[in-house]
Amino acid sequence: MDYFSEIYDNIDEKTMIKNDKKYIIGTYGRYGIVPVKGYGMIVEDINGKKYKDFLAGIGVNNVGHCHPEVVKTLQKQAELLIHTSNLYHIIPQVQLGKKLVELTGMDKAFFSNSGAEANEAAIKLARKHGKNNNIGEGEIITMEHSFHGRTLTTITATAKPAYQEGYEPLPKGFKYVKFNDIEALKEGISNKTTAIMLEPIQGEGGIHIADKEYLKGVRDICNDKNIVLIFDEVQCGMGRTGKMFAYEHYNIKPDILTLAKALGGGAPIGATIATEEVATAFTPGSHGTTFGGNPLACSASYASVRVLEGLLENTQNMGEYFITELNKLKNKYGFIKEVRGIGLMIGIELSFNGGDIVKKMLEKGYLINCTSDVVLRFLPPLIVEKTDIDGLINALDEVFSEI
Repeated sequence: MDYFSEIYDNIDEKTMIKNDKKYIIGTYGRYGIVPVKGYGMIVEDINGKKYKDFLAGIGVNNVGHCHPEVVKTLQKQAELLIHTSNLYHIIPQVQLGKKLVELTGMDKAFFSNSGAEANEAAIKLARKHGKNNNIGEGEIITMEHSFHGRTLTTITATAKPAYQEGYEPLPKGFKYVKFNDIEALKEGISNKTTAIMLEPIQGEGGIHIADKEYLKGVRDICNDKNIVLIFDEVQCGMGRTGKMFAYEHYNIKPDILTLAKALGGGAPIGATIATEEVATAFTPGSHGTTFGGNPLACSASYASVRVLEGLLENTQNMGEYFITELNKLKNKYGFIKEVRGIGLMIGIELSFNGGDIVKKMLEKGYLINCTSDVVLRFLPPLIVEKTDIDGLINALDEVFSEI
């Protein structure tokens, strides 16, 4: 039996959407398209309609859809070895760990399956390190408008009540302060504080970028008080800002760094990277994962990272061009309040809910999304070209002109 054909053959859009509603728990408000193919900037649906993807799987497909090097590596690894377990030494895992340690200048990596898992590991590691060294009482300070994942612990770390409602009682040990406000952070720190966790650029929160002096101040506070600094770069890392990691724009380093999304080129993988001093808090048995760091995901990730190293200059150039063109629309339409971004992590804040704009752009063949209700978010693959951007700008202009 050809199982692949069984999955894909004789399935039409109407039946697929009907079966989705029947068999899949409804945790997503899906748009009415059924993607079946992707290549570069393009996603093709079951009816053959093509879309330019300016969301990149929510920041996952930074190298584009089905990049040939990632596909080739996945195919070779799938034929060789898909899974053993972390009871044994895994060559792609060690090679990927070495690569990320060299790129970050940090010391040790732990691999999981997602950004939420990477952040869970970071929280556990910070608290374990704190316990071992009498640093606070395990309390972790996070920022307003943050997003750190969907597990019980990471929705608690996420300072948004909407993600937390209905899941009480929530885990204890988190405090929220205003982002980009160093005085608010100073006031929030107490003898209970073990770590500070933040995104250098808030993605789900609406593309809010940390000020350079603010982030330097956070690092200084952590140094002075021996507090662990965690950077969540699940969305803003892996070349998205024009540097491999967003913190490189600030000339500082965290004690723990979390990555996921684009790390795998589409394969599910998360990473928690730490300095030697902090990493030693984890010992055999103190943390673990069944699938994390498996040969398939790590091989795909290694190939993806190699490709991303060659896309940083294009990201910088196309980001500058994209922001310039969006600002031209801002000058034209009074309902655009602000254009924010760095590299190809860009948002435009509207004076109204942007949900309908997303749907109209979908009709025109462009995939974007709206976050925090009023921020249109653009996360195109880092292979994007000027012609792609021009097409989106023209489509957006047409949609805006009808408002």
